[in-house]
Amino acid sequence: MTIRENILITGASSGLGKGMAIEFAKQGRNLALCARRYENLETLKAELLELNPDINVFIRSLDVNDHDAVFEVFDAFKQDLGRLDRVIVNAGMGKGASVGTGYFHANKQTATTNFVSALAQCEAAMAIFRAQNSGHLVTISSISAVRGFRRAMTVYAATKAGLTSLSEGIRMDVMNTPIKVTCIHPGFIRSEINEKVEKVPFMVDTDVGCRAMVKAIEKEEANAFVPSWPWALLHWVMRIAPASTIRKMS
Repeated sequence: MTIRENILITGASSGLGKGMAIEFAKQGRNLALCARRYENLETLKAELLELNPDINVFIRSLDVNDHDAVFEVFDAFKQDLGRLDRVIVNAGMGKGASVGTGYFHANKQTATTNFVSALAQCEAAMAIFRAQNSGHLVTISSISAVRGFRRAMTVYAATKAGLTSLSEGIRMDVMNTPIKVTCIHPGFIRSEINEKVEKVPFMVDTDVGCRAMVKAIEKEEANAFVPSWPWALLHWVMRIAPASTIRKMS
């Protein structure tokens, strides 16, 4: 298996992005980390270098909704590291409410960040990978991509379904080339995006979830549902479950 030495992660200042950065630092990978909150990235960089002084860590401020900046920052990271071996499209948000209840602005923010801005990140990453004729694109979707959900998850789930489909299309485009595409579907993992949610079945802590995500990313399979228990099985059940059952999950 190819060792991906230089890894770029968006949305890396907290939550799943930070957790994955920590796991990859333990493995000795060089990291290019970006997020809106630069001060958090500075703190994380110091933590990672204390964890493993032998790696290189580059940080840059990036709002993924500034699409021109996405291309500029990705190219700058490539210059820093010489090449990018893996890009993890992780930045996202979960604002929103039931459609038609007066929260279009919040729903639009989530739709833009989770899909249009994810597309910008995929475009920037794939342009670099095509020029190199190598690389590993990783998109962070969600278990919610398999079905529609209600209330605050309505638009969120729709964006993740779109991201899963986008990932599959990109994968088909570069099939039988040295460029690989993996779509990760996390189950319920504790992070900033769901910190106000009190009780959810099968919720795991951030560090447990991130270890499972990194393990799945390293396998470079087309799709992964993590943690594998129970989501590797449960996602099939969710696809055929009655809408009334899915309704109870959100």
